[in-house]
Amino acid sequence: MRCLRIYATPGGESHFGEVDIAMTMKPAFPNEVPFELSDYYPASRIRFAHIPARVREADFHTPPDRLLAIWLDGHVEFETSDGEVRRLPAGKAVLVEDTHGKGHISRHPEEGQNAITVILPSGLGAPLD
Repeated sequence: MRCLRIYATPGGESHFGEVDIAMTMKPAFPNEVPFELSDYYPASRIRFAHIPARVREADFHTPPDRLLAIWLDGHVEFETSDGEVRRLPAGKAVLVEDTHGKGHISRHPEEGQNAITVILPSGLGAPLD
């Protein structure tokens, strides 16, 4: 499974990338048919949010921690400091790791949108055993 990533270079410029999340066939429940699952990743906090339109729309900003944002409805548009723009529909996730530097811009629909943010201290690079 691939996940969009926003990261910062040592010089503080933000860019898009992708993260591959390894998946293997495993049963999720006893006596059930296996399906693709990733390993567990350590998460320290989770938050539900309703983001109104125009929040952070014109401002570059950085997240307080490495986080995975999952968009529940609407769409979100991100712009990195290199000028690249990506738009994600509901149901998609983005790993936001540009915790330093210039940051990114987020644009939200007129009616706002709902999201879940999961703080991932180690990002998606270090699953639990």
